[in-house]
Parts: sequence; C-alpha cells; structure tokens
Amino acid sequence: MMIDLESKKYLTKENIKSLAPSVFSSKPSNEVSKHYVHIPTERVIDDMEVLGWKVADAKEVNARTKGTRGFQKHLLVFRNDEIVINGEDGDTVFPQILLTNSHDGKNAFTFTAGLFRMICSNGLVISTQEFGSVKVRHMGYNFETIQETIKEIVDQLPLTVESMNKMKSTELNQEKALDFAKKALNTRFSEDELKRIKIDVMELLNPVRKEDEGKDLWSIFNVVQEKIIEGDFEYQAAGKSRKAREIKNFKQDINVNEKLFDLALEYVS
Repeated sequence: MMIDLESKKYLTKENIKSLAPSVFSSKPSNEVSKHYVHIPTERVIDDMEVLGWKVADAKEVNARTKGTRGFQKHLLVFRNDEIVINGEDGDTVFPQILLTNSHDGKNAFTFTAGLFRMICSNGLVISTQEFGSVKVRHMGYNFETIQETIKEIVDQLPLTVESMNKMKSTELNQEKALDFAKKALNTRFSEDELKRIKIDVMELLNPVRKEDEGKDLWSIFNVVQEKIIEGDFEYQAAGKSRKAREIKNFKQDINVNEKLFDLALEYVS
C-alpha cells in the first residue's frame, strides 16, 4: 500500500475529508438496525491522537448507489513516530494501525496491524492469520475500548519484529525465489486470468532500488510485494504487451498484502 505523502507528514481533518468524506458522516444510513449505535469515525481519530497515533493516509471505496454515498467503507492509516523498528541494515520500519469502518451498519470498526518501510515509502499489511485483527462493534464505544485495542496490537509488535528478522535471516536460492514470485501472482490474479496471460516471473524479482538487492526473504518479499501492488510489471494478453495497473481499491490492497505476508512466512527456514 503506497502512502502518497512523506513518511512523517500527517493529514489534517481537511486533508482526510478531501480523500474520504464518508469518515465524517454525522449520522448512519437509513439501512442500519435499531440496535446500531452511530459512532463517527472522526471520534476515533480524536481518541487515537490522544494515544499518540495520527492519520497518515485515508481512502474510501466508491459508493455503489446514491443511497450509500457518504456512508461507504473507508480506511484510515495511523502511525506513531515514537514507535520505530530500526534494523541493523538501516531498514527503518514504522508500525501502522489500519482502521476500516463504514456508517451503513455493514462493518464493525476493524483494526489491523501494518508496517511502513522508510526505504520505499511502502506500506505492508501484516497477516491477520499470524497476528489477528481486532473488531469493535457499533453497539457501544468508549475511550477505554480504544486503549485496550491499541494495547493489544502494540503487544504483538515483538512477534512482528521476530517475523521480520526470520525473513532477513532466510536466504532463497533462485529456484525458491522464482517459486515464491510465481505463487505471489495468485494473490492478485485468479487461475482463469493466469491461464489467459503470460508473465515473465523474473521481472517480479528485479529490485527497484539498491537496498532491495539482497537474496534474503525480506528483500525478495518487499520487491515482489511492491511490484504486485504497484503493478510495475508487464504481461502478454491476447498477443499484446500490457502493463499491470496499480491496485487502488484498498480492500483488494489489504487482501493481497495479507496473502503475500502469509506466503512469505511459508518460506521462513
């Protein structure tokens, strides 16, 4: 998940409103149940800031109908500059907390752990199978709930660091690297799509920057992840050469990221 802003620049509420107006809905849609308690996402922003977490990115899905406009699912990415993972190789990583929500009664507040790499300004979503996510229902909300939620996610950071270190200490030969890159395509494309297109898997392994030239799993994972998400590779379809597009839908972005993280962990030795 690419963050379009500089690593330490946070969004004001006006910035957020321009990117994801649904965050500031003052009431729920007419489709919610009588038990639904409307909790504006704006309130969570304020509570998170008290805890030291500020919004670094914001997105929303396109509304499918006029009636859902303003209530649709949205994403906020929070970072805290006081919590930093400094790698010995200079690979600085900021933990992130991803919040997804909507005001149509179809989604609980969902908090997911993530990482932001300074080297490439690239966001990684941590595997929910490995570390889990936390859901808060719209049936009641208070500041203590957010405190407990953030503590639960922050308490998982040692596991995140452990996974990073295991990836960095695992070297892949060319055969395993190609196998990983080939399987990574399945996180973005369906089996039917892969039957209709031809992709040079080696292209997925070509690093964009010098810092990612290593043969360790962490470097290879980040190279492939960036290519898959950013669409920075070409493929053949119906006899024509085409360039894959960037994944802009944040739901697909998160889904692909989680699957890639799970896949990478399978190669840890």
